[in-house]
Amino acid sequence: MAHVLVTGAAGFIGFHVARRLLARGDTVLGVDRVDDAYDPALKEERLAVLRRDWRFREVRLDLSVQADAERLFAQNIVDSVVHLAARPGVRQSLVAPHAAVRHNVDAFLHVLEGCRVAGVEHLVYASSSSVYGARTDLPFSEARSSDHPVSLYAATKKADELFAHAYAESFGLPSSGLRFFTVYGPWGRPDMAISKFTKAILEGRPIEVFRGGRMSRDFTYIDDVVDGVVAVLDTPAEPDPEWSGDDPDPATSSAPWRVYNVGSQRPVELMEAIRCLERSLGRKATLQFREMQPGDVVDTACDGARLRHHTQVQPTTPIEVGLERFVAWYLDHHRHREAA
Repeated sequence: MAHVLVTGAAGFIGFHVARRLLARGDTVLGVDRVDDAYDPALKEERLAVLRRDWRFREVRLDLSVQADAERLFAQNIVDSVVHLAARPGVRQSLVAPHAAVRHNVDAFLHVLEGCRVAGVEHLVYASSSSVYGARTDLPFSEARSSDHPVSLYAATKKADELFAHAYAESFGLPSSGLRFFTVYGPWGRPDMAISKFTKAILEGRPIEVFRGGRMSRDFTYIDDVVDGVVAVLDTPAEPDPEWSGDDPDPATSSAPWRVYNVGSQRPVELMEAIRCLERSLGRKATLQFREMQPGDVVDTACDGARLRHHTQVQPTTPIEVGLERFVAWYLDHHRHREAA
């Protein structure tokens, strides 16, 4: 039985990861501050589900507060850490930059320090496909540089990767960063496109479509993402014996540090995703076209070869199936909310 600390346990990915770990018999210490970055009621509902398992214990605190983070590690047994807590969203980082840095960088430093002092066996943390920024050479590969972020959110995630490398090099802390690609599914964030589109279509309101819909995303179903997170957690980062400072691989190191893409590897045009959603809902969407927003990129596509090579994880859920599952959950969840 492993003792796993999951930060951001009330969040979308954190909730699903905690459930998977509990299902296989691990004990989970879930940490979250349950802020109002999006609907706190949804976060409370996720936590209520997790509390049904006696192996789950909840701590509410803000990891950006150094003293609180230090107490967390000092007072609990922690074998490994899955760090998913963050201030989410490209657009939020543009309007609240100080909050983005405090919760995405300062908090991560406190987690790194906690892991170092506690002698944690493996730190797995959320990075983002947004680190690829201005790159247009699809699919995005970890073997290429990611030094041109186009949003502060992306810059904070790139900073986390660099901080983790410094700790791996200086203190031997094994760490693995996961660059997630557009995650969706049941219990998803209401501020993400799929949830926003679904709500608007059901309410008969227009949905905002940027750049005339001429965009694509590597939409990745939540179960496939959790497969990747847990498989990486069980595969602690090790030094790459072939790494060379003369020709450095950006995704590995002579230290115990790795970064992996986690994506479906099936990019979908935005308009096709909307058509799939319409079919699942049995309703047509009214489209309202807008210009591109600051911080957005036109296309994303995942090269998942490294994750597949090291963990044998291969995402399998096509968007048609994933959206049907999401819509079924969404309708059922909101029926229960209305009846309560």
